[in-house]
Amino acid sequence: MQIYLPIAEVSVNAFLLLGLGGMVGVLSGMFGVGGGFLMTPLLFFIGIPPAVAVATEANQIVASSFSGVLAHFRRRTVDFKMGTVLLLGGLTGAALGVVIFNYLKSLGQVDLLVTLCYVVFLGIIGSLMFIESINALRKTKKGTTPVKRRQRGWVHAMPFKMRFRTSGLYISVIPPIIVGVIVGVLSAIMGVGGGFIMVPAMIYLLGMPTKVVVGTSLFQIIFVTAFTTMLHATTNYTVDVVLAVLLLVGGVIGAQVGTVIGARMPAEQLRVLLAALVLLVCGKLALDLLLQPAELYSIGEAGGH
Repeated sequence: MQIYLPIAEVSVNAFLLLGLGGMVGVLSGMFGVGGGFLMTPLLFFIGIPPAVAVATEANQIVASSFSGVLAHFRRRTVDFKMGTVLLLGGLTGAALGVVIFNYLKSLGQVDLLVTLCYVVFLGIIGSLMFIESINALRKTKKGTTPVKRRQRGWVHAMPFKMRFRTSGLYISVIPPIIVGVIVGVLSAIMGVGGGFIMVPAMIYLLGMPTKVVVGTSLFQIIFVTAFTTMLHATTNYTVDVVLAVLLLVGGVIGAQVGTVIGARMPAEQLRVLLAALVLLVCGKLALDLLLQPAELYSIGEAGGH
Protein backbone atom coordinates (compact mmCIF):
# COMPACT_ATOMS: atom_id res chain seq x y z
CA MET A 1 0.00 0.00 0.00
CA GLN A 2 1.74 3.13 -1.25
CA ILE A 3 1.36 6.35 0.73
CA TYR A 4 2.53 9.81 -0.29
CA LEU A 5 4.80 11.71 2.13
CA PRO A 6 4.13 15.45 1.59
CA ILE A 7 7.35 16.88 3.03
CA ALA A 8 9.66 14.17 1.70
CA GLU A 9 7.77 14.32 -1.63
CA VAL A 10 8.04 10.57 -2.27
CA SER A 11 5.67 7.59 -2.17
CA VAL A 12 6.57 4.70 0.14
CA ASN A 13 4.89 1.45 1.20
CA ALA A 14 3.08 2.10 4.51
CA PHE A 15 3.59 -1.44 5.81
CA LEU A 16 7.32 -1.15 5.15
CA LEU A 17 7.48 1.96 7.33
CA LEU A 18 5.45 0.27 10.09
CA GLY A 19 7.80 -2.71 9.99
CA LEU A 20 10.90 -0.51 10.16
CA GLY A 21 9.41 1.40 13.09
CA GLY A 22 8.65 -1.85 14.92
CA MET A 23 12.16 -3.19 14.37
CA VAL A 24 13.75 -0.01 15.72
CA GLY A 25 11.36 -0.07 18.68
CA VAL A 26 12.56 -3.57 19.58
CA LEU A 27 16.16 -2.31 19.55
CA SER A 28 15.18 0.62 21.75
CA GLY A 29 13.69 -1.63 24.41
CA MET A 30 16.52 -4.17 24.28
CA PHE A 31 19.57 -1.93 24.23
CA GLY A 32 18.48 1.45 25.60
CA VAL A 33 19.21 3.20 22.29
CA GLY A 34 16.82 5.34 20.33
CA GLY A 35 17.48 3.25 17.21
CA GLY A 36 18.14 6.22 14.96
CA PHE A 37 21.61 4.91 14.07
CA LEU A 38 19.80 2.15 12.17
CA MET A 39 16.57 3.83 11.08
CA THR A 40 18.05 6.98 9.55
CA PRO A 41 20.29 5.06 7.09
CA LEU A 42 17.35 2.76 6.27
CA LEU A 43 15.25 5.80 5.40
CA PHE A 44 18.08 6.94 3.11
CA PHE A 45 18.04 3.54 1.40
CA ILE A 46 14.28 3.68 0.63
CA GLY A 47 14.53 7.14 -0.92
CA ILE A 48 13.77 9.59 1.91
CA PRO A 49 15.84 12.83 1.56
CA PRO A 50 18.55 13.04 4.28
CA ALA A 51 17.31 16.35 5.73
CA VAL A 52 13.77 14.95 6.13
CA ALA A 53 15.02 11.59 7.45
CA VAL A 54 17.17 13.23 10.15
CA ALA A 55 14.46 15.59 11.41
CA THR A 56 11.60 13.07 11.28
CA GLU A 57 13.56 10.20 12.83
CA ALA A 58 14.30 12.38 15.86
CA ASN A 59 10.53 12.64 16.28
CA GLN A 60 10.02 8.87 16.04
CA ILE A 61 12.69 8.22 18.65
CA VAL A 62 10.69 10.23 21.21
CA ALA A 63 7.79 7.76 21.15
CA SER A 64 9.79 4.54 21.08
CA SER A 65 12.04 5.80 23.90
CA PHE A 66 9.06 6.91 25.99
CA SER A 67 7.48 3.50 25.62
CA GLY A 68 10.73 1.86 26.69
CA VAL A 69 11.16 4.18 29.70
CA LEU A 70 7.71 3.24 31.03
CA ALA A 71 8.72 -0.41 31.08
CA HIS A 72 12.01 0.36 32.86
CA PHE A 73 10.30 2.73 35.29
CA ARG A 74 8.11 -0.13 36.48
CA ARG A 75 11.31 -2.10 37.18
CA ARG A 76 12.85 0.93 38.98
CA THR A 77 15.90 0.89 36.73
CA VAL A 78 15.91 4.59 35.81
CA ASP A 79 18.32 7.02 37.51
CA PHE A 80 16.36 10.28 37.13
CA LYS A 81 19.06 12.38 38.80
CA MET A 82 21.76 11.19 36.39
CA GLY A 83 19.29 11.50 33.51
CA THR A 84 18.63 15.15 34.39
CA VAL A 85 22.36 15.99 34.44
CA LEU A 86 22.80 14.30 31.05
CA LEU A 87 19.75 16.19 29.80
CA LEU A 88 21.25 19.60 30.63
CA GLY A 89 24.20 18.85 28.38
CA GLY A 90 21.99 17.24 25.76
CA LEU A 91 19.76 20.28 25.26
CA THR A 92 22.80 22.52 24.85
CA GLY A 93 24.36 20.14 22.35
CA ALA A 94 21.11 19.83 20.36
CA ALA A 95 20.86 23.60 19.92
CA LEU A 96 24.49 23.73 18.74
CA GLY A 97 23.94 20.78 16.41
CA VAL A 98 20.95 22.38 14.67
CA VAL A 99 23.01 25.53 14.01
CA ILE A 100 25.75 23.40 12.41
CA PHE A 101 23.14 21.40 10.44
CA ASN A 102 21.51 24.56 9.06
CA TYR A 103 24.86 25.99 7.98
CA LEU A 104 25.91 22.83 6.15
CA LYS A 105 22.46 22.53 4.58
CA SER A 106 22.92 26.00 3.11
CA LEU A 107 26.22 24.80 1.60
CA GLY A 108 24.61 21.65 0.21
CA GLN A 109 26.90 19.33 2.23
CA VAL A 110 24.35 17.71 4.58
CA ASP A 111 24.27 14.33 2.79
CA LEU A 112 28.05 13.89 2.93
CA LEU A 113 28.31 15.12 6.52
CA VAL A 114 25.62 12.76 7.84
CA THR A 115 27.09 9.72 6.07
CA LEU A 116 30.65 10.45 7.19
CA CYS A 117 29.50 10.98 10.78
CA TYR A 118 27.79 7.59 10.73
CA VAL A 119 30.80 5.78 9.29
CA VAL A 120 33.29 7.34 11.75
CA PHE A 121 31.25 7.11 14.95
CA LEU A 122 29.68 3.73 14.27
CA GLY A 123 33.01 2.24 13.23
CA ILE A 124 34.84 3.40 16.36
CA ILE A 125 32.11 2.68 18.89
CA GLY A 126 31.08 -0.62 17.31
CA SER A 127 34.66 -1.95 17.24
CA LEU A 128 35.37 -0.99 20.86
CA MET A 129 32.09 -2.45 22.10
CA PHE A 130 32.54 -5.68 20.15
CA ILE A 131 36.07 -6.29 21.44
CA GLU A 132 35.11 -5.58 25.05
CA SER A 133 31.95 -7.69 24.86
CA ILE A 134 33.79 -10.70 23.40
CA ASN A 135 36.38 -10.48 26.19
CA ALA A 136 33.61 -10.30 28.80
CA LEU A 137 31.92 -13.38 27.31
CA ARG A 138 35.19 -15.34 27.36
CA LYS A 139 35.75 -14.50 31.02
CA THR A 140 32.20 -15.55 31.86
CA LYS A 141 32.61 -18.92 30.10
CA LYS A 142 35.89 -19.56 31.91
CA GLY A 143 34.16 -18.96 35.22
CA THR A 144 36.26 -15.92 36.08
CA THR A 145 34.67 -12.80 37.44
CA PRO A 146 34.79 -9.91 34.96
CA VAL A 147 36.88 -6.94 36.06
CA LYS A 148 34.72 -4.38 37.75
CA ARG A 149 34.31 -1.23 35.68
CA ARG A 150 33.72 1.00 38.67
CA GLN A 151 37.36 1.89 39.33
CA ARG A 152 38.65 5.21 40.63
CA GLY A 153 40.13 7.36 37.91
CA TRP A 154 40.17 10.87 36.51
CA VAL A 155 36.35 10.95 36.51
CA HIS A 156 36.30 10.53 40.30
CA ALA A 157 39.06 13.12 40.80
CA MET A 158 37.15 15.98 39.15
CA PRO A 159 35.33 18.69 41.17
CA PHE A 160 31.56 19.40 41.49
CA LYS A 161 30.73 15.91 42.72
CA MET A 162 27.18 14.68 43.18
CA ARG A 163 25.74 11.50 44.65
CA PHE A 164 23.60 9.35 42.37
CA ARG A 165 21.94 6.84 44.67
CA THR A 166 20.14 4.74 42.06
CA SER A 167 23.44 4.14 40.22
CA GLY A 168 25.45 3.88 43.44
CA LEU A 169 27.89 6.59 42.29
CA TYR A 170 29.54 9.67 43.77
CA ILE A 171 31.21 11.43 40.83
CA SER A 172 31.64 14.84 39.22
CA VAL A 173 28.77 16.19 37.11
CA ILE A 174 31.23 17.43 34.45
CA PRO A 175 31.70 14.10 32.56
CA PRO A 176 27.91 13.43 32.31
CA ILE A 177 27.34 16.96 31.01
CA ILE A 178 30.08 16.55 28.38
CA VAL A 179 28.58 13.21 27.31
CA GLY A 180 25.17 14.92 27.08
CA VAL A 181 26.52 17.73 24.88
CA ILE A 182 28.12 15.26 22.45
CA VAL A 183 24.92 13.21 22.26
CA GLY A 184 22.84 16.36 21.69
CA VAL A 185 25.01 17.45 18.75
CA LEU A 186 24.79 13.97 17.20
CA SER A 187 21.02 13.94 17.69
CA ALA A 188 20.62 17.15 15.69
CA ILE A 189 23.08 16.31 12.90
CA MET A 190 22.54 12.56 12.49
CA GLY A 191 18.89 12.11 13.53
CA VAL A 192 19.82 9.67 16.29
CA GLY A 193 19.01 9.40 19.98
CA GLY A 194 22.72 8.98 20.65
CA GLY A 195 22.31 5.80 22.67
CA PHE A 196 25.15 4.08 20.79
CA ILE A 197 27.45 6.76 22.25
CA MET A 198 25.73 7.26 25.58
CA VAL A 199 25.31 3.62 26.65
CA PRO A 200 29.04 2.74 26.33
CA ALA A 201 30.00 6.07 27.96
CA MET A 202 27.68 5.48 30.92
CA ILE A 203 29.00 1.94 31.42
CA TYR A 204 32.73 2.36 30.84
CA LEU A 205 33.33 6.06 31.59
CA LEU A 206 30.88 6.79 34.40
CA GLY A 207 30.82 3.25 35.80
CA MET A 208 27.04 2.88 35.96
CA PRO A 209 25.44 -0.58 36.37
CA THR A 210 24.21 -2.01 33.06
CA LYS A 211 20.67 -2.56 34.35
CA VAL A 212 20.33 1.16 35.19
CA VAL A 213 22.04 2.43 32.05
CA VAL A 214 19.32 1.37 29.60
CA GLY A 215 16.40 3.11 31.31
CA THR A 216 18.43 6.24 32.14
CA SER A 217 19.64 6.52 28.55
CA LEU A 218 16.08 6.32 27.21
CA PHE A 219 14.91 8.96 29.73
CA GLN A 220 17.48 11.47 28.47
CA ILE A 221 16.88 10.59 24.82
CA ILE A 222 13.16 11.46 25.09
CA PHE A 223 13.71 15.12 25.90
CA VAL A 224 16.76 15.74 23.71
CA THR A 225 15.12 14.27 20.59
CA ALA A 226 11.86 16.13 21.29
CA PHE A 227 13.81 19.39 21.55
CA THR A 228 15.73 18.54 18.36
CA THR A 229 12.49 17.81 16.50
CA MET A 230 11.03 21.16 17.56
CA LEU A 231 14.12 23.04 16.37
CA HIS A 232 14.16 21.25 12.99
CA ALA A 233 10.43 21.81 12.52
CA THR A 234 10.65 25.55 13.23
CA THR A 235 13.91 26.30 11.39
CA ASN A 236 14.17 23.75 8.56
CA TYR A 237 10.51 22.70 8.08
CA THR A 238 11.74 19.16 7.38
CA VAL A 239 9.59 17.10 9.78
CA ASP A 240 7.20 14.89 7.77
CA VAL A 241 4.19 14.22 10.01
CA VAL A 242 2.83 11.33 7.94
CA LEU A 243 6.20 9.57 7.98
CA ALA A 244 6.58 10.24 11.71
CA VAL A 245 3.15 8.78 12.61
CA LEU A 246 3.80 5.51 10.74
CA LEU A 247 7.20 5.13 12.41
CA LEU A 248 5.71 6.03 15.82
CA VAL A 249 3.05 3.34 15.71
CA GLY A 250 5.56 0.62 14.90
CA GLY A 251 8.12 1.99 17.37
CA VAL A 252 5.82 2.06 20.40
CA ILE A 253 4.74 -1.56 19.91
CA GLY A 254 8.28 -2.75 19.19
CA ALA A 255 9.74 -1.07 22.31
CA GLN A 256 7.52 -3.12 24.61
CA VAL A 257 8.56 -6.34 22.88
CA GLY A 258 12.23 -5.36 23.03
CA THR A 259 12.07 -4.62 26.76
CA VAL A 260 10.75 -8.12 27.45
CA ILE A 261 13.47 -9.71 25.30
CA GLY A 262 16.20 -7.58 26.87
CA ALA A 263 15.16 -8.55 30.41
CA ARG A 264 15.69 -12.24 29.59
CA MET A 265 19.14 -11.96 28.01
CA PRO A 266 22.52 -11.59 29.78
CA ALA A 267 24.06 -8.12 29.59
CA GLU A 268 27.18 -9.41 27.79
CA GLN A 269 25.12 -10.98 25.00
CA LEU A 270 23.12 -7.77 24.60
CA ARG A 271 26.29 -5.75 24.13
CA VAL A 272 27.65 -8.20 21.53
CA LEU A 273 24.43 -7.98 19.51
CA LEU A 274 24.39 -4.18 19.67
CA ALA A 275 28.04 -3.98 18.59
CA ALA A 276 27.38 -6.33 15.65
CA LEU A 277 24.43 -4.20 14.50
CA VAL A 278 26.48 -1.01 14.74
CA LEU A 279 29.30 -2.49 12.65
CA LEU A 280 26.85 -3.88 10.07
CA VAL A 281 25.26 -0.47 9.48
CA CYS A 282 28.70 1.17 9.38
CA GLY A 283 29.87 -1.28 6.71
CA LYS A 284 26.85 -0.67 4.52
CA LEU A 285 27.24 3.13 4.66
CA ALA A 286 30.98 2.93 3.98
CA LEU A 287 30.33 0.68 0.99
CA ASP A 288 27.82 3.17 -0.43
CA LEU A 289 30.44 5.93 -0.16
CA LEU A 290 32.97 3.88 -2.13
CA LEU A 291 30.69 2.46 -4.84
CA GLN A 292 29.71 4.52 -7.86
CA PRO A 293 26.02 5.56 -7.59
CA ALA A 294 23.51 4.46 -10.23
CA GLU A 295 22.78 8.12 -11.03
CA LEU A 296 25.84 10.36 -11.19
CA TYR A 297 23.81 13.57 -11.22
CA SER A 298 20.82 14.83 -9.23
CA ILE A 299 18.66 17.91 -9.49
CA GLY A 300 18.66 20.18 -6.43
CA GLU A 301 17.38 23.62 -5.46
CA ALA A 302 19.28 26.72 -6.51
CA GLY A 303 22.13 27.35 -4.10
CA GLY A 304 21.93 23.78 -2.83
CA HIS A 305 24.19 21.14 -4.42
